[in-house]
Amino acid sequence: MHSSVHATENLLFITLLQLIAMILAARLGNQLMRRLGQPGVVGEILAGLLLGPSLFGHFFPDASVFLFGDKPSAPIVVISQIGLVLLMFQIGMDFEFGHMARRRNRNATIGVAAASISIPFALGFIVGRITAPVLAPGMNALIYSLFLGVGLAITAVPILGRILREFDLTRTEMGVVAISAAAINDVVGWVLLAAISAYAAAQFSPAHLVWQVGGIAALGLGAWFVARPLVARLLKAFPAHDGEVPANLMMAVICVTFVAGICTYLLGIFTIFGGFLAGLLFHQDKGFVEAWRRQVGRFVLVFFLPVFFTFTGLRTNVLGLTHAADWGWLALVLAAAIGGKVLPVYLAGRSTGFDHQQSLILGSLMNTRALMELIVLNIGYDMGFIPQKVFTILVIMAVMTTVMTGPLLRVLLPRVGHAIPHGVEA
Repeated sequence: MHSSVHATENLLFITLLQLIAMILAARLGNQLMRRLGQPGVVGEILAGLLLGPSLFGHFFPDASVFLFGDKPSAPIVVISQIGLVLLMFQIGMDFEFGHMARRRNRNATIGVAAASISIPFALGFIVGRITAPVLAPGMNALIYSLFLGVGLAITAVPILGRILREFDLTRTEMGVVAISAAAINDVVGWVLLAAISAYAAAQFSPAHLVWQVGGIAALGLGAWFVARPLVARLLKAFPAHDGEVPANLMMAVICVTFVAGICTYLLGIFTIFGGFLAGLLFHQDKGFVEAWRRQVGRFVLVFFLPVFFTFTGLRTNVLGLTHAADWGWLALVLAAAIGGKVLPVYLAGRSTGFDHQQSLILGSLMNTRALMELIVLNIGYDMGFIPQKVFTILVIMAVMTTVMTGPLLRVLLPRVGHAIPHGVEA
């Protein structure tokens, strides 16, 4: 009994040390990047990378092993994923469906989603076929290329949501179209990822894929016709009062969010999308939305999210490119990733009625990949279909495409009459 208590206390001690380091580093990175005109989330991502083997683990390996171990501990993994679920709830909660009543915006969402998936996936697959003999010799070239396709096609909904909030775009037409298209993009991306992973593991089944797509549709219908009326009655029974969420309502919201996460997990499209779905159910009650954001939202952004970014950074070493040819391959991947997102999305925006500047903004937003795509990369890497060097190249690409977003928005948004909120100005 004594040894089990001691082990629990030791695990708690190490976890608390890790959390202190993660939260402090992320907050410092957030503030620094804001002063440089970047969205704060970029600083949190970079802080995570610097705490990992790319800097801290490289120069202070013994201290890194003492603090973080050889791999992130189970409590940190769980905390990071709970944070993502709660962030996705807030993104869904901030959704503004009013803009989707316009036919142009519905068409734009479908067009942008299709363009932002198909073209990057095709380019990633082509890049995979080109690089396979050089960068992935001995690996299954087809599966390697498919993983690269998904890696280029993905858009990071949580990071995009943070950027939309920081630039006050969540209730604009461009913001709603971007986050709607990104949500479709990611659901399709996860289904593709599940199918490719199953194929790679020789367990692919067309019947299972049909079941999965049918399950997603059934979940959406159930949420709309069953859960939405129940949530409306819940909000009426326990209304937010004086800017505070009643304890009973908070309990119910958390349970609904986690149940939705369990449903999406069982459908194979990752738990975090359950959080987004739950947020959509509550978004109509503006009093609740404001109270939740004030009471719970800030804690989520300051505590939970930095843990996710740092947890991901601990698994990434960006010092792995040692030859000039490696940087040439990185340039090719960057060109395919950026060109494959921005240009097709721009054309989709133009074809559905958005003007030149608005379409460029849409393209810039959809180019945001951040570290969400590391889920794809880690699955491919763990399954043995993405080599270490390609993993590093794709991580750098993910960070660079995200870092681009802030400066592009600062240039483009004033051209459409959208003021840059204080705190993200250069």
